[in-house]
Amino acid sequence: MSYWLKTHTFHHSEFADIARLVELKQAKGHRISLAFPTLNEEATIGHEILAIRSELMERRPLLDEIAVIDSGSVDRTLEFAAAAGADIYSAQECLPQFGHWPGKGDNLWKSLYLLSGDILVWLDGDIKNIHPKFVYGLVGPLLHHDHLQFVKAFYERPLQIPGDDWEYGGGRVTEILVRPLLFCFFPELARVYQPCAGEVAARRGILEELPFAAGYGIETGMLIDIFTRFGPGVMAQVNLDRRVHRHQPVNELGKMGFEILHAFFSRLEESERVRLAGPLADHYRKLVCGPSLYTLEETRVQVQERPPMRTVRDYQVGRGGIG
Repeated sequence: MSYWLKTHTFHHSEFADIARLVELKQAKGHRISLAFPTLNEEATIGHEILAIRSELMERRPLLDEIAVIDSGSVDRTLEFAAAAGADIYSAQECLPQFGHWPGKGDNLWKSLYLLSGDILVWLDGDIKNIHPKFVYGLVGPLLHHDHLQFVKAFYERPLQIPGDDWEYGGGRVTEILVRPLLFCFFPELARVYQPCAGEVAARRGILEELPFAAGYGIETGMLIDIFTRFGPGVMAQVNLDRRVHRHQPVNELGKMGFEILHAFFSRLEESERVRLAGPLADHYRKLVCGPSLYTLEETRVQVQERPPMRTVRDYQVGRGGIG
């Protein structure tokens, strides 16, 4: 994997010639779609869409569509996204015969059905320092290198605390949970600098072959699936320098870790690296505490998995509309 690091790690500046990217896209007949999975992102989503749309759709046609796939926001996320020029989709209304499992992974799975691109880009909806490099840095390797199928971002993730700024913080679940697990069971994947990064570009052909964890296990599960099924040669990572975003409070990280563990252990068992004595718990209780109160509060988690999209009949018949 040291060779992989040298040959499959890029910097966004290598792909800053957007005119060249547009030439490659048109010459190869690609269509590129950008999707934001959202839940209550009114503070950032409008600015993100405007910044990307103005540079990479209106000024230079690198992107063909921008969409928001929403889990049921109760703030003004959808209003601001629509005003900024994005197409708006409710995850609950898409493929309703499969039920509604609100979660990031479910939104991404449904983006395959809803969007038309043969290259898909996924960006989180809470990025505060959005820049066109978040898109061209990710699609650049795919347009320049036909053998690559999947590109993941990495960056500094400052952990912002009121009155302070920890320059190299962030990625707490990655460093405490995910990276140690990868080193133990999939050591080659520990060379992926940000395994839980939500910024990804990939070819439709590889994505439609994969199961999707419905919740926060989506990034880890997808990384393992691509590695075990297709090998590291189809994967790459791109340095986007820095990502500033909204951090979850510590007492919410247990839920995230729980969903990641589900996706991780299901793949360990599938690859016969471990054998589980019984099923994993399907519910989680987080610690809630105060000056004179300690209690465990049951929290909704998403540990279900969606099937590969290529097996979905409605997708086979024709994609791009509400099921």
